[in-house]
Amino acid sequence: MRWEDFRRSGNIEDRRGGGFSGGGMGRGGLGIGGLIIVGLIAWATGINPAVLIGGAEILLGDGSPSNQTSPQRQSAPPRNLSAEDQRLGDFAAVVLAQTEDVWTPIFKGEGATYREPGMVLFTGSTSSACGAADSAIGPFYCPRDQKVYLDTSFFKDLQRRFKAPGDFAAAYVIAHEVGHHVENQIGLLEKVQARQRQASRSEANLLSVRVELMADCLAGVWAHHADAQWRILEDGDIEEAMNAAAAIGDDRLQKQAQGFVVRDSFTHGSSAQRVKWFRQGLDKGSLTQCNTFNGPI
Repeated sequence: MRWEDFRRSGNIEDRRGGGFSGGGMGRGGLGIGGLIIVGLIAWATGINPAVLIGGAEILLGDGSPSNQTSPQRQSAPPRNLSAEDQRLGDFAAVVLAQTEDVWTPIFKGEGATYREPGMVLFTGSTSSACGAADSAIGPFYCPRDQKVYLDTSFFKDLQRRFKAPGDFAAAYVIAHEVGHHVENQIGLLEKVQARQRQASRSEANLLSVRVELMADCLAGVWAHHADAQWRILEDGDIEEAMNAAAAIGDDRLQKQAQGFVVRDSFTHGSSAQRVKWFRQGLDKGSLTQCNTFNGPI
């Protein structure tokens, strides 16, 4: 993936090297997968996400979020970062900037305003409006402060533990979390959370799956437009993202963790579903083609 020569986002808060002593999982965050112990390490969300139900129409409204966003600020990276950690921070800032440059005109075309999310880079653990953020739960989006939280060591785990190497695989992860911010901006998350409170456990899990698959599709929409505008993709990049999407499917993770699969407990979707919806966004390049609430998934 070509990224080194592109602009960095100004919405980065770099807390690496600082740390936060609070423990436990973040509450209320939406992640590509939080790490929990179930025999072995498996991925699941920090909390139940929120989404529209029953064939909801995925269209942009007035762009007014239900949560007030805090002012963004860019902090200077700590001086004790290694060259590799500095590179990972730069990479995350570039991908975030590209999501800004893709989603802003898409929202504008619908007469809406895209409010850019923040991104907090941290090491080990830190605080968030959704509770304590810990590297063990992986990257996640917090709707309460409209920020993506990312311990950049996750990218090393993605390569080593989940066998999903490559810059574009890592970019897919960031774009997925920003996809949750898009869901929040169009009012999707709040409505689904309300629906989940009235649902059974299996129904709530299915809603969570639909939210996550939509975020996968929105990541594909970002990739579609980013490549059309800046030619970021190189040979093998699409395969990297597909491999990452498959690696974090609930079926594969459950099989690795406990040796068997329980579909009613899925919160993110199967490997095949995640690949399918990322590909849908990549091929179509349209938010309206990411409606995971209308029909089978």
